[in-house]
Formats: sequence, C-alpha cells, structure tokens
Amino acid sequence: MNLHEYQGKSILKGYGVSVPVGIVANSPDEAVEAAKSIQKQTGSDKWAVKAQVHAGGRGKGGGVKIAKSLEEVREYADQIIGMHLVTPQTKKEGKLVRKVLIEQNIYYPGPEEVKEFYMSILLNRELGKNMVMYSPRGGMNIEQVAEETPDQIFNEVIDPAVGIMPFQARRIAFNLGLSGVAFKEMVKFVSALYKAYLGSDASLFEINPVIKAADGKIYAADSKVVIDNNSLFRHKDIAQMRDLLEEDPTEVEASRFDLNFVKLDGNVGCMVNGAGLAMATMDMIKMSGGEPANFLDVGGTADAKRVEQAFRIILKEENVKAILVNIFGGIVRCDRVAQGIVDAYKNIGEIKVPIIVRLQGTNAEEGKELIDKSGLKVLSAIQLDEAAKLVSEVVKA
Repeated sequence: MNLHEYQGKSILKGYGVSVPVGIVANSPDEAVEAAKSIQKQTGSDKWAVKAQVHAGGRGKGGGVKIAKSLEEVREYADQIIGMHLVTPQTKKEGKLVRKVLIEQNIYYPGPEEVKEFYMSILLNRELGKNMVMYSPRGGMNIEQVAEETPDQIFNEVIDPAVGIMPFQARRIAFNLGLSGVAFKEMVKFVSALYKAYLGSDASLFEINPVIKAADGKIYAADSKVVIDNNSLFRHKDIAQMRDLLEEDPTEVEASRFDLNFVKLDGNVGCMVNGAGLAMATMDMIKMSGGEPANFLDVGGTADAKRVEQAFRIILKEENVKAILVNIFGGIVRCDRVAQGIVDAYKNIGEIKVPIIVRLQGTNAEEGKELIDKSGLKVLSAIQLDEAAKLVSEVVKA
C-alpha cells in the first residue's frame, strides 16, 4: 500500500526519524494558516508547498514550490490544488492534486554547506536480507546518477536476525562524506530509519533527498513509503491511511471481492487462479501475438459470484478483444468453475468478445463438457497449446 509523503513522515517521526515540521492543507486558506502555525513553531520565513499524490518526480512537474511569503503560499497552493500533475511516474493525463503539504524551510543559512543525499531501505530478494541503498548525490536526478556513475551508489546489506549494527550506520555516514555533528546525526538517522522500516512492515522506504542542513542536522526532506499489504492486519492505524482516490477505481473494486487485479494496457483479458499461473498465462498471451489487458488472480475459491465479478471488471476495458480463462483445478474442481462461468455468462447478459476457457486438473473433462453443452459462445480447451492457438486466432481476426 502506497502512502502520501505526509503519512510516511508521520510514521518516520514516530520512530525518531528527524522530519521537517509540516501541516497538510486542502485549500489555499488552510495552506496560509498552516504556514503561520509553522512559523510560530520554527521561526521559518520560507515554506515548501508540495503536492500530495502517489507519484515521484513532483518537482519536475511543478508540484513543489518554495514560497518566500504568505502571499506566495496562497498563490502556490491555489496553483497546485486542483491541477493534474504530470510526472515521469504518472500517465499522460497526470494525477489530480487534492491536498498540499506545507513544510518549514530546512535550507536555512548556517556555518556549513547544505547537502542532499539519497537513501532507501528495501529487501534484497536474492540474498534474503534487508539492504540500505544510498548515495552522496541525492536529489531529483538519482536515476541519472545510477546510470552514469554507478560507483556513487552504495549498498549496506543487513542481516535481519541481528538488525543494523552500529558499525554499519557509521560506515554509511562515512561513505556520505560526513564528519562532526553531521556524522553523529546521520548515524542516529540511519538507525531510526531502519527501526521504522521494520516496525511498520514496509516493503520500501525511499528518502530523496536526505538533507544535511547548514547546522549539521539531518532531515528526511521527502518520503516514499510502501507498506506490505499482508501486514496491514496488525497495523490498523496504517491501514486507515489508504487513499482510495489515488488508486485505480477498477483495482479498488476488485479488492472488495478479494480479487488480485492489476490493470494493464493490452487487448486480451485474463482470469486465472494462482499468481504463478497468471504470470505464465500473460507470457502465453504475448507469445500468441496478443497483449495482456490485466493480471487477475481469482484465487483458490473461484465460485460463481467471484467469476461473475471478475468478468464484469475485465469487460469494463473497451480495448479488450478477448478473455482467456485459465484454471488449474487442484483445490477447486474444474466442473464447479465451469458452472460458475456459465452462470456468470447468463447473469451478465450478452458478452460480445470471445471467451476462451482452458481447464486442467480435477474434473477438467466434466468442466469442458458443461461449457460445450451450455450453448454459449465460449471456446474451450484442456491443453495449454490449444488455448494459445485459440488466442492467436482471436487476436488476428
């Protein structure tokens, strides 16, 4: 589950990670009041006005502004709220901005140079261990840094059995070129960040940039936080942070029926039981000359109601030219799935796109017979190559 920047920072703050003082605003008037409150708390006479959407690269799209007066706070908030923000990580139509985060200025003057770093924590799946990835060259063009100067990207692998060790936090601070107060602050920052990552059951923490202020203090100037959905049952407070308006409406609807659905841009809808089989089915569609329109795993309990809802969700996409149903009957019986398909087909009414159903496993023959005798315009198959051939014919028609 993706979080907004301000939500991620609230989690970080709870674990002792230093973040700028910030207040969320839903209107220009609220933005001005937020700026006044921050000024009282910090003395800051400049403020960052930041669009709150689930996308990176907001600065490049005009979603981050530095206001030097309360009048500019109002002006920038008015510009950003209601805009469709287009960034390298959004679709061409962009994302509607509904709120902004007003933050204190952390680029204040002092005896030292202000520096920007990159830092993220994620799981290294090859090693089965957590990893801190960091760079002394943070900011908006970190992707370019990784491509052109990979020697500026460092990794610190952490054994989950013992957690991050003090010498590892010190090594990170050293590799970032820090000394004195900033060195000590970064050691504390890294340790608290890792604690927050574990405590919130996150799958990704990305802070870009991490700021060394002119007085040596370290701040998380930004935050991209992704929480493992499977852990939300023990994080009720975080689960309540889910912003459905930031998610694809079709995917939200699918989640209400416990369907694992991801929208894609292809022309062949697919309905499968099991994530591995779904991935293989998508590969088969591509090899047959089509493009998958979605990833949809109906799980091991594909009853008539869930199958019907899965059909309805797939059919909402106008570019779908065919639907491939690929079911392996292990726990679930193929004849029950077939009956669910027939019932769903009748309840939905006329379905204009061809439907290809491939059943394999328990009672596959009985399931195929049910579909063949239903009188519906459904093409059935048992072997994978049969289904692939039917997909190819439909796509080329």
